[in-house]
Amino acid sequence: MQIATLYKDIKKDIQHIERRLTKVIDADHPILHKASIQLLRAGGKRIRPVFALLCADFGDRETKDEQVKAVATALELIHMASLVHDDVVDDADLRRGKPTIKKMYDDKTAIYTGDYILACSIEEMAKIKQKEVHKVLAKSLVNVVEGEISQIEDKYNINQNLRQYLRRIKRKTALLIASSCKLGALTAGTSKEDANRLFQYGYNVGMSFQIIDDILDFTSTTEKLGKPVGNDLLQGHITLPVLFAMEDPSFKQALENVFHDKTLITEQSIEHIVRLLLETDAIEQSYLVSNMYLQKALKSLEKLENIKTKKTLIKIAHKLGERSF
Repeated sequence: MQIATLYKDIKKDIQHIERRLTKVIDADHPILHKASIQLLRAGGKRIRPVFALLCADFGDRETKDEQVKAVATALELIHMASLVHDDVVDDADLRRGKPTIKKMYDDKTAIYTGDYILACSIEEMAKIKQKEVHKVLAKSLVNVVEGEISQIEDKYNINQNLRQYLRRIKRKTALLIASSCKLGALTAGTSKEDANRLFQYGYNVGMSFQIIDDILDFTSTTEKLGKPVGNDLLQGHITLPVLFAMEDPSFKQALENVFHDKTLITEQSIEHIVRLLLETDAIEQSYLVSNMYLQKALKSLEKLENIKTKKTLIKIAHKLGERSF
C-alpha cells in the first residue's frame, strides 16, 4: 500500500496544492522558471502539506480552507528550498533520480533558485493574518538553518555522539514536520492544547521519518533511492546506523581509515563500509529507536477527538515506520 492511499480523502486538496505550487513558483526569468519547475516535477511525498491539511480537520477547516492551503503550500516551498541548498552543500548531482539544479546549472544559480523558492513561501504566508502562525513558522525556519549548519559542522566527525545526531535531525527534519501539523491546526482555529498535541505527534513522526531515511540509505537500492546506496557516508554524514555500527571497534577503525584521507572516499570504498555495517546489528538497533518515536507519536493523539482524520494519522505513522523506499 502506498502512503498516498491513506489520505485519499484529501486527494483533491493535494492536487490543488500541486497546481498552486506550480503557479506560485512561475517566475518570469526563464532560468528561474525552468529550475523551479524541474524541482517541482521531481516529485516528493508532500508530507508537510498533507499533515497541515489533515491536522486542520481538528478545527474549522471548511471556513478557513483558503488560509490552510496557503500554509500547506508555504511549508512545501520551504522544504523545496532547503533541498536545493542541501544539494549545493553536498555537491549532489542527483535528487530523486533526476539531475539537481546545481548539476543542471551551477552552484550560484542553485542558491538563488533556493532563495527564490523561499521568497515565494513568504509571499504565501503573507496571506495569513494570525501572529501565532508566523511565530511558529519563523521559529521553524531558524531551526532548519541551525540543523543544516550542524550537519556541515559534523561532516566526517566520527567522534560525534547520539545526542548530537538526534539534535541535528530534530532541527533539520522533525521540527518542520511538527510545525506543519501545528500550523494546519492553528490556522483552522484548533485549540492550543490540541495544536500542541499535534505538534508532538508531528515531531515524533518526523524523528522516526528521518531515522528510517537514514536506515534506507544502507538497505534500499540505488534505483529506489535515486542516489547511490551509502550516499550519506559518501557525503561525510554520520547517521544513526553508523553510530551504532561504530560500537564495533573494527568497523570504526575501517571507517576512520577511509575518512582520514578524503581522497579514499569513493563509491567503491563506501560500498565496502556499507557491507561491514550490514554485518553488525546497527540496522536493527536503529529500527528500535525509530519505533520508540512512533509509539510516542501515537500516544500524542490519544486525547484528540476520535474523528476519521485521527485514524488516518495513526495509519500514516505506522506506514512511514514500515516504508522500504
